[in-house]
Amino acid sequence: GQLDGGGKMKGKTVTRGTGLSPFGGKRSCRRVSITTVSAKVNAVDSLKRGVGTCAKVSTKGVSSSVRVASVWRERTGGRRDQGSVSCRAGGGSAYDYDVCIIGCGVGGHGAALHAVQQGLKTCIIEGHDIGGTCVNRGCVPSKALLAASGRIREMQNEMHLKAMGIQVGSVSFDRQGVADHANQLASNIQGNLKNSLIALGVDIHTGMGKFVDNHTISYGLPGRVDVGGQLTAKDIIIATGSVPFVPPGIKIDGKTVFTSDHALKLEWIPDWVAIIGSGYIGLEFSDVYTALGSEVTFIEAVDKIMPGFDNEIARLAQRTLITPRNIDFRTGVLATNVKAGIPGVKPVEIELTDFKTKEKVDVMEVDACLVATGRVPFTQGLSLDKIGAETDRRGFVPVTEKMEVVGKNGKPVPNVYCIGDANGKYMLAHAASAQGISAIENIVGRSHVLNHLSVPAACFTHPEVSFVGLTEEQAREKAAEEKFEVAVVKTSFKANSKALAELEGDGMAKAIYRKDTGEILGVWIIGLHAADLIHEASNAVATNQTIQDLKFNVHAHPTLSEVLDELFKHAEVDAKPKPKSEPPKKTAVTAAS
Repeated sequence: GQLDGGGKMKGKTVTRGTGLSPFGGKRSCRRVSITTVSAKVNAVDSLKRGVGTCAKVSTKGVSSSVRVASVWRERTGGRRDQGSVSCRAGGGSAYDYDVCIIGCGVGGHGAALHAVQQGLKTCIIEGHDIGGTCVNRGCVPSKALLAASGRIREMQNEMHLKAMGIQVGSVSFDRQGVADHANQLASNIQGNLKNSLIALGVDIHTGMGKFVDNHTISYGLPGRVDVGGQLTAKDIIIATGSVPFVPPGIKIDGKTVFTSDHALKLEWIPDWVAIIGSGYIGLEFSDVYTALGSEVTFIEAVDKIMPGFDNEIARLAQRTLITPRNIDFRTGVLATNVKAGIPGVKPVEIELTDFKTKEKVDVMEVDACLVATGRVPFTQGLSLDKIGAETDRRGFVPVTEKMEVVGKNGKPVPNVYCIGDANGKYMLAHAASAQGISAIENIVGRSHVLNHLSVPAACFTHPEVSFVGLTEEQAREKAAEEKFEVAVVKTSFKANSKALAELEGDGMAKAIYRKDTGEILGVWIIGLHAADLIHEASNAVATNQTIQDLKFNVHAHPTLSEVLDELFKHAEVDAKPKPKSEPPKKTAVTAAS
């Protein structure tokens, strides 16, 4: 019901009190006695104000409701204390929960928030850290390192600063201070995510989950008897994420030979770092290391660095991110054997083998080696056989376009879904979150399919690179198969007033589209704040707007967003633009009125 200003709920008396919020402030408490309740908690607003909201409700006859905030105690092993509040969805439900999510990275968290919003009683099973790889060992702490190292790079660029009339002395930095910044950011975000779940009444169970059947999960941790148990849910979502891939022949010691998980700790700054792989992870760490004084050598298996990039963007990225810096690269070779060293005493030995001939071609000696060869799904131990499913040869859980797990018989397993890196469709944190929301939509009966070509991606180097959709090469291959013409339009940051004011004119944007219909096939940007600029294009793809539709968008001046404004306005399409409906006329209002 709705409260009026006098604390009444349609004739029902509501008593108010105060209690301690889990977030350190006060929360208002209402004791309500009703037979049917429909409540909604705005957890985000509560977190901002430092105020929680607690409602104790008589559940007799309740058919649907929400779970609201309570004090969470980890030592209870996932159980709520006596002060907890629970309004169960479906008083006569045969299950403990409507939705159980195995894993709480960005994908599992996004799915949980959307499930609660739909009135579903929800729980999380998490065996490690809330936030998963992204928050604790990936995109979040790496952005802290990039922010600090980028600031150092900028302050060390005397020519750039002098051009704006700025003079600085010598620039120094504290390695441990930079590392602490990254660690603290990860800790803060992890806490925020956990608190948001608690505020919405999501139960958090500690342990590694595995299937008993398609409605039952058992969970626990090796060697721990204080956590674990078994629960049931109408629907189950797998969101177990991924771990770094380490090729055969490479032994990780975490000190001189390491993955991104170790590199984010920034325990030391090697003079010379070899980075195996030149994708997003490798490029971002090359940006960090060179800003902090290291030399970098990329080792790439294919014949060019940045193999996943649009060719034209990759060439410009090489001119801005590689050539001017202490970076070189070896392409067409594999690191087939890597032996760890001792910092300052013994170098790391890397045996290089020709990718095509498989012959040994060289041995490199460096101070450290970062293995950035991608990630593999963390799907072992789920007991998928219990639900008639199995992973593919790479370890991914096969799913339909609606995120339903596909069984061995080729048909969807009832009530079981898989999202994020575990299904391999698009291994990005925000893609996992979008898939989680899509899965919940399908669970509640609203058919939904995520267009993965509308999901943007970004590399947070200086300058940044971002894109959505296809490369020009992929688009032309698609056009050849489907018999249509591809058009490409480009613009430069050198024509943008805001970029010139920042003396950051190096960069470009390009759009790839169908010449006959204006359908956007891909947009690529390299330049200042490219990661922020891409969303106009990605949202246009998601909402099926054509490139001629975007010509009517208005952008503030002078802003970097005008880079895309110019890009879309320069596009030429054969098809006539769709007629625009006129906005409703408004009555003129004079100053006197």
